[in-house]
Amino acid sequence: MDPKLLVNLPPDPNPKQPRLKAPPGSWDTHFHVWAPHLFAYAEKRRYTPPAAPVEHYLKMARAIGLERGVIVQPSVHADRTELVLDAVEKSQGALRGMIIAKPGLTEADIAKLHAGGVRGVRFASRKHHGNRFDRDLFQRTADLVAPFRWILDLQIDDEAIIELADLIRGASLPTIIDTMGHIDARKGLDQPAMRVLLDLVAGPSTYLKLHGANRFLAWGVPYAEIVAVARTLVDRAPHHMLWGTDWPHSEVFEPRHMPNDGDLLDMLLDYAPDDAVRKRILADNPKALFDFD
Repeated sequence: MDPKLLVNLPPDPNPKQPRLKAPPGSWDTHFHVWAPHLFAYAEKRRYTPPAAPVEHYLKMARAIGLERGVIVQPSVHADRTELVLDAVEKSQGALRGMIIAKPGLTEADIAKLHAGGVRGVRFASRKHHGNRFDRDLFQRTADLVAPFRWILDLQIDDEAIIELADLIRGASLPTIIDTMGHIDARKGLDQPAMRVLLDLVAGPSTYLKLHGANRFLAWGVPYAEIVAVARTLVDRAPHHMLWGTDWPHSEVFEPRHMPNDGDLLDMLLDYAPDDAVRKRILADNPKALFDFD
């Protein structure tokens, strides 16, 4: 099927009131926006989503108690960094931005993006999406953004965690592995990728985003096994854990797989039963990473 004919469902417009009361200063460190009314979609894309503008995101975030956020440039808009800058500007200081890595970025580009609130760069390299991790691009980009102390973000899978462990350990900038490393919880807590991931997050500068459970559930992973993976990671390195909604939830084509963002926040009650640890994850850790000049 032509990917353009795969129409993503819109996000749930009625977020539930979470049981978890988010602490003051809570962050959503991973969400996107879709704005075809402002910026054209990429000709080559995996799916076609409806509009999900930043104004709708900010209403959802307020409804579940989030005050700050990081917009991550979505693949359907290709390399249109203007989308990120536009959303950050409209947030009136509530948001930071993260762009997708691409060849050809210059120091002047980075300076302009930094002035517009961008604080990180993402390397989307999942084999499932047909991507290959480009070590040269990673190193060139890391060198380019180092003077601005940007964060490096990796969208990788369990195999790549093992393959890239030395690269991640040697990174000179804070490095985030998102979507819980796409660890398949059905393989258990003692699988090689999980052991490597636990070692990485216990190091000085590797962070992990605790998001994506709705994706794993759609793949048939039992929730109890997802919780076991998340809780093991939180117990190992609570000071390096982050959380995100992944709003507006890409590649969801069936209504039963569209999550409610209030429910997603409540998953943290299972991942991190301790109030102080949840405050670290939602407020303290992201503030230290993203809220700087």
